[in-house]
Amino acid sequence: MIEQHAHKRQSIDWALIGVYLLLVLIGWLNIYASVHSSEPASMFAWSSRAGKQFVWILSSLGLAALILFVLPPRLWEGICIPFYILVVFLLVVVIFVSSDVKGSHSWFDLGPIRFQPAEISKISTSLLLSYVLSLQNFRLSNFKNFMLAAAIIVFPMLIIVAESETGSALVYVGFIFVLYREGFSGWWLGLIGLVIALFIATLTAGAYWSVVGLIAILVPFCILTGNGSHPWRNLLWGALFVVFVAFLPTLLEWAGGWAENQMDYLSHRIWVPQAKETGRYFWSFLPGIKPLYVLLALSVGATPFFFYRAYWDKNPSLALTAGVFLLGVALIFSTDYIFENVLQPHQQSRIEVLLGMKEDLAGVGYNVHQSKIAIGSGGLLGKGFLQGTQTTFGFVPEQTTDFIFCTVGEEWGFVGCLVVILLYTFLIARLILDAESCRGNFTRIYGYCVASCIFMHLFINVGMTVGLMPVIGIPLPLLSYGGSSLWAFTILIFIFLALYRNEKKYF
Repeated sequence: MIEQHAHKRQSIDWALIGVYLLLVLIGWLNIYASVHSSEPASMFAWSSRAGKQFVWILSSLGLAALILFVLPPRLWEGICIPFYILVVFLLVVVIFVSSDVKGSHSWFDLGPIRFQPAEISKISTSLLLSYVLSLQNFRLSNFKNFMLAAAIIVFPMLIIVAESETGSALVYVGFIFVLYREGFSGWWLGLIGLVIALFIATLTAGAYWSVVGLIAILVPFCILTGNGSHPWRNLLWGALFVVFVAFLPTLLEWAGGWAENQMDYLSHRIWVPQAKETGRYFWSFLPGIKPLYVLLALSVGATPFFFYRAYWDKNPSLALTAGVFLLGVALIFSTDYIFENVLQPHQQSRIEVLLGMKEDLAGVGYNVHQSKIAIGSGGLLGKGFLQGTQTTFGFVPEQTTDFIFCTVGEEWGFVGCLVVILLYTFLIARLILDAESCRGNFTRIYGYCVASCIFMHLFINVGMTVGLMPVIGIPLPLLSYGGSSLWAFTILIFIFLALYRNEKKYF
């Protein structure tokens, strides 16, 4: 009997729990550091944010104990469908009944507390996705199965976008790593990266250079995946074509100058009025040709040939590449429309500041500018607990929530930032290792879902505070102030710990 209890204790991943507690403690201390000058109260006082966070921490620990030691682990697999439906219902309802909070309609006001269903939706989506992917004979290579998995992810994501919570919606992109682990083609990861790169390149460099870049990426792949007997010779011709299209504006400019000279020559040498006008008409079109249209005519005209070669050689990679090119061209020409008509003005401004298209240190770029000053001023070891000037005098807005990481940087320095990032790295790596050691598909997939959610929050939030990501309002897991976020990540992590304990307790 004693030996059996020992196995049960060992089946709990105490290292994971220890890192969770350490991150929560670091978050609480830095929340207090962020508000101690504006809210001069005890860390435990309900009147301050630090005191409220302490209450959220205690309630989260109670939730963690309930999930880990009281509730049956099989409960989560059984309720995933009604739970998902309930959360989707709440996501829709909150749009119509909530008040406007900085342009977002995503909070339920419940007296002294507020509740954000978008945080809980990560749990319901993770559970249902894990359940569906773990079904017997479920394969993502089947189109219907893939569409079902995609719908589970995209449906709540679109509703959250409708709430104007772009940051929370962006977290759902992380579920593609889960799909990749379960057999989803890595080409789609590359395609998503290509879409992002084309969007940025089109905004900053223009449509012409985006098409040139697209050709430079895809032409070599088309050649190397073909069944020709001389791929490297063809690759050389492909490289020469890329160089040609890159210098196309210069060539057309030169041709335009030559055409103007020809028109001057005709005006002096040809005395017949009709011949003179004919010659002028013949050459006048050349200076007005836009390089982009020439490039499109050459490239899009060649695309049917690649489809034909793909069909004749039975080469699906070649057909996929040609299809990606057409979609890429469509994206390039729709980027301006998306930027001007789909994104909201504040989102446009944040992207422009991030990409260096404009500088607005007193407006939308103020938060990031002050955040970088705070982190940079911390140096190697930081200024010390409660000694940060940027933090003490409140130069960084939303420092307890979206910009909590800059408090770490200012008061604990580079070493403190490194420790926090290493703790998150350990947390994510431990979740993946524990997930891989499980025999049950549901537990393994759910572990990857949790790791993906934490990774996306970490990547976006830290990138936002150092100016590598646009400011989109997303908390740092377990560190940022807020009950909804802390509860959501606590439930996410401890459901996995309960499932992991249930699998390992007798082994």
